[in-house]
Amino acid sequence: MPEMIATRDAYGKALVALGEQEPKVVVLDGDLSSSTKTGMFAKRFPDRFFNMGIAEQNLMGAAAGLSAVGKIPYASTFAIFASGRAWEQVRQSIAYAELNVKIVATHSGVTVGEDGGSHQSVEDISLMRSIPGMTVIVPADAVETERAIMEIARYRGPVFVRLGRMKVPVVFDDGCEFTIGRSSTMADGTDVSIISAGVMTAKAVEAGKELSARGIHARVINMSTIKPIDEVAIVQAARQTGAIVTAEEHSIIGGLGSAVAEVVVRRCPVPVEFVGVQDTFGTSGTSEELLEYFGLTTSHIVASVERVIERKKRG
Repeated sequence: MPEMIATRDAYGKALVALGEQEPKVVVLDGDLSSSTKTGMFAKRFPDRFFNMGIAEQNLMGAAAGLSAVGKIPYASTFAIFASGRAWEQVRQSIAYAELNVKIVATHSGVTVGEDGGSHQSVEDISLMRSIPGMTVIVPADAVETERAIMEIARYRGPVFVRLGRMKVPVVFDDGCEFTIGRSSTMADGTDVSIISAGVMTAKAVEAGKELSARGIHARVINMSTIKPIDEVAIVQAARQTGAIVTAEEHSIIGGLGSAVAEVVVRRCPVPVEFVGVQDTFGTSGTSEELLEYFGLTTSHIVASVERVIERKKRG
């Protein structure tokens, strides 16, 4: 049984380590530091932490100002607020000004659970990747989250990192490397490619194992950087396997699936199936209940693979 750790917990731990290394790092939060885990940084570096209250637009504006005077601000709140309520400030004050702000949003997707549809962001990747110059990252597990948080401090420009509330399986070992714009191949195969991100990567790996037992060899690719996306890996997958399934805890409109399809259509058209939230809002329930309800499970990935292979055979 793999170790289970929430990516938000890994974020809090990584922030403290980063703060020890880089004195320019400051952290802002919207009165949710116990949930986003930025409270760990606040305890260690109280003079570099700013609780902006329930005022997310002001949070992003203040982060922009701190960046303009040479700090490296990490601005955190729930994904629904970071991408929605503060979208204009992110666009105008941060991205348009090309400022070096790191927006790290937790509690994304339907796995927020019982908080319900009002708090379940299934549009945040779409909203953030549509902003010119914005880098969008969705780590698969705690290990990749820690690597990403450290890496974006060295990267110049606005970044949106999407993290979750629930504990998820650790799929990477401590030797994991993270590079913005690069995917990682979790399993190789020639029959079909499964391209996943976030909580769905562990499920994609499991789907690959189930398919292998049926004689279907799936390439499993963790696409943790949604923008800039790894076009080389996508084109290779399309050419070498001839069919693709994408899997994400986000709307199928504008997220990972859309980003992959944009590359496929332009460079190597092959059949593509999408596992994700359909054109609907979330609802209340436990995380596991909602993953099943919205079709975000290993079995749904397997079924999508079977469909896309049939399409591939029909040519």
